[in-house]
Amino acid sequence: MPLALLALAISAFAIGTTEFVPTGLLPEIAAEFGVDIPAAGLLISGYALGVFVGAPLLTAAATRLRRKPVLLGLLALFVIGNIGSALAADYALMMVSRIVASLCHGAFFGVGSVVAAGLVAPTRRAAAIAMMFTGLTLSNVLGVPLGTLLGQTFGWRSTFWVVAALGVIGALGVLALVPDRPADPSANLRAELSAFRRPQVWLALGMTALGFGGVFASFTYVAPLMVDVAGFPSSALTWLVLLFGAGLVVGNLVGARLADRALMPSIVGAIAALAVVLAAFTVTVRAPVPAAVTLFLVGVAAFATVPGLQARVLDAAGTAGTMASAVNIGAFNLGNAVGAWLGGLVIGAGLGFPAVNGVGAAMAAAGLAVALVSVALERRRVPVPA
Repeated sequence: MPLALLALAISAFAIGTTEFVPTGLLPEIAAEFGVDIPAAGLLISGYALGVFVGAPLLTAAATRLRRKPVLLGLLALFVIGNIGSALAADYALMMVSRIVASLCHGAFFGVGSVVAAGLVAPTRRAAAIAMMFTGLTLSNVLGVPLGTLLGQTFGWRSTFWVVAALGVIGALGVLALVPDRPADPSANLRAELSAFRRPQVWLALGMTALGFGGVFASFTYVAPLMVDVAGFPSSALTWLVLLFGAGLVVGNLVGARLADRALMPSIVGAIAALAVVLAAFTVTVRAPVPAAVTLFLVGVAAFATVPGLQARVLDAAGTAGTMASAVNIGAFNLGNAVGAWLGGLVIGAGLGFPAVNGVGAAMAAAGLAVALVSVALERRRVPVPA
């Protein structure tokens, strides 16, 4: 794999860390700004909204620009947003800074996926994308727990200073290692938007939002699931989250290998496995050991879908893949938000915490149905040899 992928992975690690690290620092942030925990939690929701909105807008603005300067500009935006978070004097400024940092997220992963795929042979595209996304998976394994520990030890602002520094390191790596290739002279916003006239692009986005959304219908409520239902002490949550993150890393690597061999069969298999594991989690969550094993398997199945889904969007979009790739990152975040919301609805309805796993399984099953429709339409267009 080209060394340039390491620079993309470091940048992805920083971006992934800043997205979720406030979850472990909400009490400290809420106390300093004089707001309650739900209000502090909106700093995460605001970030997700910024990702969903920023992905298409910034990608559209950068359509005809060289991709290396675009990546550097996005990382500069990320660094500014995190410095703003570290310096924020009140809640409003903190929210604005979070949104500024988030605007780069979707566009960076969208453009970065195209750059990563272009660095290798066509048969290695999914593996190259997975290499970049390894930084994102490691941010859940290492970045968020370490960032939480750092913030609890030295104050929550120190975490955002370190994340900003990681963004600078990633930018220096991109500057030094990513080749500065000419922009595609045929690229324009109309051409990029033309990808959305293709049904397979929309089907790919549907697979992403539904399939991966099922993960966060469950994982958003991992604390009450593992403590109140499975019976773990609250002190075990750190290693349980690490266990889930380890599953993400394994799934990312396995999913990339399978996707490079057979793209759509690997996506269908991964989403089906995710639906089955989440359905099983409704039962296994009631005992500690089965619950821990299943949590790991949810992580494996979850990120086994990611390289394939991103590669599928690029394939479906053809030469107009930058915008579609960025919007697919927005679809991941939209799925996360919807899954968490639906999980909250079933809890509020009094169905109990294990029911969120059923919601996740249902969402994954819906994503599987979309994937099967995509396969069926593709087969209808391929002539059968006589």
